[in-house]
Amino acid sequence: MFKFIWPLLACGLSSTALAQEGPGGDPGEQGPPRWGLGIAAMVSDSPYAGEGTKVMPIPLVTYHGERFYLEGLSAGWVVAKGDSFELAAVAKGRMDGFDVKDLGRSELAGNGVDYRLLEDRDMGLDLGAKFKWSNGNSELEVELLADATDTSGGQEFSLQYGYGFDVGMGRITPNVGVTWQSKDMANYYYGTLKEEVARGVVDYKPGAVTIPHVGVGYLRPLGEKWMLLGFAQYKLLPDKITDSPLIERDTNGSASVFVGFSRGF
Repeated sequence: MFKFIWPLLACGLSSTALAQEGPGGDPGEQGPPRWGLGIAAMVSDSPYAGEGTKVMPIPLVTYHGERFYLEGLSAGWVVAKGDSFELAAVAKGRMDGFDVKDLGRSELAGNGVDYRLLEDRDMGLDLGAKFKWSNGNSELEVELLADATDTSGGQEFSLQYGYGFDVGMGRITPNVGVTWQSKDMANYYYGTLKEEVARGVVDYKPGAVTIPHVGVGYLRPLGEKWMLLGFAQYKLLPDKITDSPLIERDTNGSASVFVGFSRGF
């Protein structure tokens, strides 16, 4: 079955997309430093066994200055910028993981796991760099992150290409991309920990994983100050992840849907 997962705030909406609210709310019009406040909803049905579907309200807080920007759970400082490229140092909250109490006891038991022997998988903070290149309607983003809290001790590399075009009053941006997670990160979030194995849980380590995805974003101004934004994404989970005893049976992919409204100031 397809499973929704919890991605970072804005569900993969690019920094360009979130920054493209000019003073009048028109996509693509760059204005002076500004704040954005709004509300969104995320539909998420975790791939972890028995965690189930969730609908979460999400506050949207954004700020875009000459160098510093804030986009929900991520922040960045632009260190170099040209007509078609931007390089920034970034910090991002990582919302992966689970609380054991939220997992399904029967679903885990069906995978041969006693929930009482498991540990929580904690959230973390990543630090790294993002490079963005744009040319007309095309945009390429490359991001390298490392766990700064020693939660997993791992790294992540992502590459995404999007091509935007106007439809009526809005703008649609289909995109494709791929994410690579190091063995430390993938083992922490999708494998079993050594202390769990010592208690009798099966020893499972997926090792480094590569996760491709496709998605589409949508932006539409509503009057002079408001913006409607949405995103849908599908990730193809590799066998290394879906074979994990922590994952819901028959899960072979994940999807996420995000819809929100933001007002610029």
